[in-house]
Amino acid sequence: MSVKAKYQGVLNLGEQLGIKNGDVAEEGGVLKIKGEANTPYEKNLLWDKIKELGGENASDIKANISVSDDSVYHRHTVAGGESLSKIAKHYYGDPMKYKQIFEANTDILKNPDVIHPDQVLVIPNL
Repeated sequence: MSVKAKYQGVLNLGEQLGIKNGDVAEEGGVLKIKGEANTPYEKNLLWDKIKELGGENASDIKANISVSDDSVYHRHTVAGGESLSKIAKHYYGDPMKYKQIFEANTDILKNPDVIHPDQVLVIPNL
């Protein structure tokens, strides 16, 4: 199996996330990838996928992933049935951090219990 085939899941995720300025090269059994993620959350998703496929200290891949907007952790489009606590659990692993999301979005949210599909919420850096 080629090293590119091994990490095809990372390349697919990069395409799915719309990574900009992407470049992939294989040299001497090492896959070199670079690109620009939109947010720190998307960069973390890529690193998690790299670790999933190659292990914690993979020596057959070198990745240089920058972030175009690190002023926020991510921007989340609300789907039907979601709540701020469910969104907080997804991004932070802690549903009680819904307060930080609410506080970062008081320009569009008046009540933490009322959000609507298609609203775009700022997920703040903690």
